[in-house]
Amino acid sequence: MNHDTGFPVADAENDFLRMRRRQVMSRLAQWLRRSPDDINIMLPFDEVVTALGRTGERRLGLQVIQLDSIVGTVDRTREFDRRFRPTSGQVRERWQRLALAQRRGEAVPPIEVYRVGDMHFVVDGHHRVSVAHALGLKTIDAYVTEVTTRLSADGVRYRGDLLMKDLRRIFLERVPLRGDARRAITLLDPWEYAELAEAIEAWGFRLMQDEGRFLDRAEVARRWHEEEFVPVVRMLRQAGMIETGPEAHAYMWVACERYKLMRTHRWDDDVIETIRDNRRGVART
Repeated sequence: MNHDTGFPVADAENDFLRMRRRQVMSRLAQWLRRSPDDINIMLPFDEVVTALGRTGERRLGLQVIQLDSIVGTVDRTREFDRRFRPTSGQVRERWQRLALAQRRGEAVPPIEVYRVGDMHFVVDGHHRVSVAHALGLKTIDAYVTEVTTRLSADGVRYRGDLLMKDLRRIFLERVPLRGDARRAITLLDPWEYAELAEAIEAWGFRLMQDEGRFLDRAEVARRWHEEEFVPVVRMLRQAGMIETGPEAHAYMWVACERYKLMRTHRWDDDVIETIRDNRRGVART
């Protein structure tokens, strides 16, 4: 425990005041650095599982979890920041009561959390988590319920990351790629997932017109990847037109340029050469 003077009541008061000072200094530093607003905000559980696509849950029982893995909340509390530092004096009485009990060695009940990937979201126990941080603890007892999702939670750390996950989830619902094909499609701008989905659906519509039969989304996705995406990416690499960045981004750019320059949906060496010459001309101007 930190700052133990032998007077538990005074120590609990100092614990709270220290956490409040840290929260105020953190906000000031964030403002001076012009950091994004979501850096010190807890991740909202409902927005995370909506973006990732909730599929189910299971109770795991009582476990010991890392305090640093607790990044969000279920009830959207504004009483604490991302590091569970109090944002005002409104929680002081209850906070200090829990801190005093902890310092006296009294039993503190486990918190309740949801687990999504390697992240935890508090259902009950925000004050207990805050006190544990103040006392320098690394772990805490928790009743854990694991939530499963369609997309992995990897890469989600701030609220701003959720838009990327949400639009990728919607993209994969519209274009249900599987396996390596699914992993191959990555983009840097979340809105490009919406644009690519539109382009693939249009490609599938033209394919159905050519073949005179209906194709479901899974079949369109598979054939687009095999008959359109892979060959085009191969042509772009041979032409030296993919240097850095995701292959899917390069595909979208060249497909757009193709239609702007030539008003065509075909792919051949003449198309690639025209686009490459145009890019060189633009670069020289």
